[in-house]
Amino acid sequence: MTDLDAFTPWQYEPVPEGPPVRKKRELPDGLWMLCGSCQAMLYRKTVTGNLEVCPECQAHFRVGARARIGQLTDSESFEELFADIAPGDPLSFTWLGQTYAERLRKEQAKSGAIEAVITGVAYIRARRAALAVMDGDFLMGSMASAVGEKITLLIEHATANKLPLVIVCMSGGARMHEGALSLMQMGKTSAALARYDEAGGFYIALLADPTTGGTTASFAMLGDVIIAEPGALIGFAGQRVIANTIKTELPEGFQRAEFLLAHGFIDRIVPRHELRSELARLIDYCAP
Repeated sequence: MTDLDAFTPWQYEPVPEGPPVRKKRELPDGLWMLCGSCQAMLYRKTVTGNLEVCPECQAHFRVGARARIGQLTDSESFEELFADIAPGDPLSFTWLGQTYAERLRKEQAKSGAIEAVITGVAYIRARRAALAVMDGDFLMGSMASAVGEKITLLIEHATANKLPLVIVCMSGGARMHEGALSLMQMGKTSAALARYDEAGGFYIALLADPTTGGTTASFAMLGDVIIAEPGALIGFAGQRVIANTIKTELPEGFQRAEFLLAHGFIDRIVPRHELRSELARLIDYCAP
């Protein structure tokens, strides 16, 4: 008895001929992306060329600080200031077995930034301005001592040099790893803005998605002009916290830019493609 005799007949039935099966082609990682708003499958390079806006439904995706600076300023005109100011670990904070210092090192490696805000001066359509851009890629743009210090120093620089000021706000709120030291930045930045206002300065607050917590309760809502991107989440406490506190159902679109505009909390909603021109126009019309 041969080995072949041990197999049952059905195992030797010929496979029916048919069209050749084409092997599925694998797509490189990051080539396509899904729009979370309209569920359209989008070519990544098309979205990047469209300033990180969905070409189908115009949803505005989040962008990092460096990309935002490139979108808003004239080519190679940005000069970074206070880049050497780095965060510390004043409370020796530990959470889930990880120290704050370890978390900072990971965030710095991931984002390529030292902290959650980049500050400097630049030209916006040939108008020189002081510019701060918060970075949601770094601990969700949370406001820490170094963030408050950099923003305060930039406000003081704008005051001394009589420059218009633009702050792009994108923050998850105060950074719990620094406790009350983080909350102190609300008063610190607000006081600097008060001195800037007394000196005749002109401040534009640009609110991106999301702008929440202590950032909203301080410099984000103190602009002479407050503009927001479409659909941006803007608020202090979270919706579930508010709903559970006041024991009522919140209106549709609550805390979105469109709702805030309708209720007088912000001045304008400006699509990303128009932001650079709008900032230059506001500086022309309103800056001293």
